[in-house]
Amino acid sequence: MRIAPLSFGLMLALSTPVLADPVIFAAASLKTALDEIATDFTAESGVKPLISYDGSGALAKQILADAPADMFISAATDWMDQVEKAEYILPGTREDFLGNTLVLISDKADPVEIADLPEKLGSEHIAMGLLDSVPAGQYGKAALTHLGLWDKIEPQVAQAQNVRAALALVASGEAPYGIVYKTDAAAEPKVHVVATFPEGSYPAITYPIALLKAGPDAEGAKAFYDYLTTPKATALLEQQGFEILKK
Repeated sequence: MRIAPLSFGLMLALSTPVLADPVIFAAASLKTALDEIATDFTAESGVKPLISYDGSGALAKQILADAPADMFISAATDWMDQVEKAEYILPGTREDFLGNTLVLISDKADPVEIADLPEKLGSEHIAMGLLDSVPAGQYGKAALTHLGLWDKIEPQVAQAQNVRAALALVASGEAPYGIVYKTDAAAEPKVHVVATFPEGSYPAITYPIALLKAGPDAEGAKAFYDYLTTPKATALLEQQGFEILKK
């Protein structure tokens, strides 16, 4: 007789005690995919991750100020480096999790040559994440600098709290263009990808993940950490446009 494989939720229920709801700090660009994954995880395990989304820099600063979080998923390695250097990471749990691509978006579908962006902007603004703390903003500045466009565009940059806030400025028509990740553009039907920044014009976009030492629910966080690499979760992330780095 063939025995059906156990589901993730059943395996979790059989192998662990009742878990509390873990607190997850995650880059804002993960919201669409991670909310859906968390819903599936809760349905299977009964554990509900409490996810706080923001720019990676803002989240890292909260962790360094002893915010009670169990896991951190950053959209850039440098913010995770700072958290690790301060010894907030549970040893052996940091891994490169996801990759992404930087794109130019508009509320109109007309393709744009990135070299023509200053002319296209005219006197209007381009939405970007905060340049000093939001990875998407930092990657965008790096790309524009590499392409020789930053000095022309800098005065017209409208800085947003995080990449999803920059996305919202374009979706609402408040800014005609914005720089976000490919996955953000896929999550918002009111915007269009009008150009993709060339590979090599900005540092490789890497999302590191790690469990944190001082979190209130290490076991629940570890269960969710493991769930993120299940076939169901990785398939959803790939559907959203992420590259899977942690198998």
